[in-house]
Parts: sequence; C-alpha cells; structure tokens
Amino acid sequence: MGRVGEEMRRVALVQAEAFHVPVALFNDFFFDFFKAEVLAALIYKLRNSPPDRYACLVAEEAGEPSQSQAPFEKIIGVVDCTVQDEGDILRNLQGVQEYFYVSGIAVLPSFRRRKVGTALLKACEVLALEWRQRFMALRAYEDDSSARGLYAKAGYRVVSRDPEWVTWVGRRRRVLMVKDLPVHDF
Repeated sequence: MGRVGEEMRRVALVQAEAFHVPVALFNDFFFDFFKAEVLAALIYKLRNSPPDRYACLVAEEAGEPSQSQAPFEKIIGVVDCTVQDEGDILRNLQGVQEYFYVSGIAVLPSFRRRKVGTALLKACEVLALEWRQRFMALRAYEDDSSARGLYAKAGYRVVSRDPEWVTWVGRRRRVLMVKDLPVHDF
C-alpha cells in the first residue's frame, strides 16, 4: 500500500494503543489482532460512508518530519466523526432527526495532557457545523474522569447513563454526553 495505507495503519495503531485492554498471556498477539480489527473497521467506514456522513480526523505533531520519520508517523491523535440517527440518542435531543457522533478519540500516551484532545474536539465541532448539525454526542466511561473532564470543558453535558445492570455482566458503565451547537439557518 502507498502513503494512504500507511496513514490508515497509523490511525489504527493510535486507536488500538488507546483502547486495547492488556491480557496476561499472549498480549502482543491479541494487540496485533485488535489493531487489525480497528484497521478493518476504518477501511470499511471510509469505503462505505458518504463523505458528508463520516470523517476520520487526525492530529499531527508540529514541525517537519525528521529524515528518518515518514509523514504518516507524525499522526499523534485521531477521532471518528459520523452523522447518525440512533433512537436511543435522539430521544435526548430536541427537534432533530440526526446528530454528529464523536467516537474513537485517541491520543498517543506521550502526547496526552498537551491539548491534543481539545484540538481534535474543536475540529469535530467545526466539521459538525459545516455538516449543518445542531448537536454533537459521544459516550464516555462513567469512571473515566479524565475523559469526562475534557468533554465537560469542551461544553458537553451528561444526559443519560447506561443502566446499573451492565456492571453485573462485566461491562463498564457509560454516560452519554451531548453538546448543543449554535443555531444556524438550514
């Protein structure tokens, strides 16, 4: 694959590093498998989504790449943006039939706490406005205070939570957070 393929692999790596849950045995094998799943999902979304319904935004390290660094190696953060119409989320939104959904936001560990996540969220907002959306939505783990703090600072508010019983089956409880966008002429 050419440069685009390598960029997609880098995006998958950044997301896999952020979301992979380590296991005691064969962790490298399971990480590679997880990374392949992330890459396959990315390729599927890119190939099968209309251009005004899906985008994968990236944050790159500032400055020129070094001679030993390929341009795609400058990718340090990623986020998926999708226009959706899921009923569970729509019931929390007034007067719309679709919304801008933010998912998979990930920043390489060595670049966290440097406002990369804030910049990615701002880029999402710009795109949501360009796509004429009134609401942005995302889900975060209820116990992830860092992520929830980032989203709250960016203007998101909690509108619902997963039911308590999800913890009984070994899942982490999530919150749905929504941000209202400025009203504009449709």
